[in-house]
Amino acid sequence: MVVNLKKTCLIALAAAGSLCYLTADDANNSAPKKDAEATKPKLTKEEVFSKDYISKLSESYGHLIYKSLESPVVKLDFNSVIKGLNEAKNGKSSPMNEQEYEEAVGLIQEYAFQDMAQNNLKEAEDFLKKNSKEAGVIELQPLKLQYQVLQKGKDDAQTVTEDMMPYVYYKGSYLNGTVFGSTQDGGDAVPILLGQTIPGFKQAIIGMKVGEKRKIFIHPDLGYGTSGQLSPNSLLIFEIEVTKVEPAPAQSADADSDDALTSDLDDDSSDSDGNEGEKGDGDTDL
Repeated sequence: MVVNLKKTCLIALAAAGSLCYLTADDANNSAPKKDAEATKPKLTKEEVFSKDYISKLSESYGHLIYKSLESPVVKLDFNSVIKGLNEAKNGKSSPMNEQEYEEAVGLIQEYAFQDMAQNNLKEAEDFLKKNSKEAGVIELQPLKLQYQVLQKGKDDAQTVTEDMMPYVYYKGSYLNGTVFGSTQDGGDAVPILLGQTIPGFKQAIIGMKVGEKRKIFIHPDLGYGTSGQLSPNSLLIFEIEVTKVEPAPAQSADADSDDALTSDLDDDSSDSDGNEGEKGDGDTDL
């Protein structure tokens, strides 16, 4: 239901004999359409192995290699890549062996991750400081958790409490407006197990009435921090509407929930180094 964080592969893994060059968007855009598959005739073996077809395939492969050089993490030197291809073709040895190459890539990813986390944290804290002065913004935790009421619920409507399971429509986005999760496409409200979601979301939804809409702003300390699949230390912005509440299941840890906040967005709880992220006092295994 929810689009997972789009990860961009760093560079071509030439030492392993494969290439990693597509973002999730690229993969979706390049995937063959079912209608086109149904109407386009299948190429024959002779056509596939023809000189002209192999030439087009090779040229397309070159385009994909070039895409991998435009990684947001590090921009590889095009001329050096061509030099490496020519030297490999002529049987010359590589300036790095496979282990050295993999170690270099790992260091680049590690330092890039650290820089991204540091920059995102500063942006989050600068925004929350400025946002705290905006009209209608209520702080549940100073400079950590804020919300605005977009639509009030009825006075006699049910209220979300810690022992309840609310059903919500929601949209989750970054500061730049990029949406990382939403119920808009699915059409149905999803149940939220409050004991399994991130601390900031749980704290901000408790007290909401059925029919109420809020826009909440979550500091990374109360969100995913540097763990999970989202961009590290990102400020999370959610627009949520509570449609109904029910008593939480007695065995909530085993309950089946469609809540992407408790599963899809945190399939990987390790950081870029493969280490498990440290949990705060209010954190749970999402």
